[in-house]
Amino acid sequence: MQDLIVGLIVLVCFGYAVNALMPSALRRTVAGRLARWPAWPAPIAQRLQRAAQVPVGCGCDGCDVPAKAAAAAQAGKGQTIRIHRRS
Repeated sequence: MQDLIVGLIVLVCFGYAVNALMPSALRRTVAGRLARWPAWPAPIAQRLQRAAQVPVGCGCDGCDVPAKAAAAAQAGKGQTIRIHRRS
């Protein structure tokens, strides 16, 4: 019985790690395909549908910088860097 519980915990941790390290495009594709299966309980199906509809982009403002910020950066206006000391 203990081996079964440990095996389930390892399986859940493996699934979480794969999901966290998977590229977002692949994660959306997998979630969309899993959401099509009709046997999921309602909360899991809703979560899969939300994961399949996540907007494209990483949200870090690196590759999808808004046009105004990109124009300001090209105009020579720099951004202030703040360094906070640890207390």
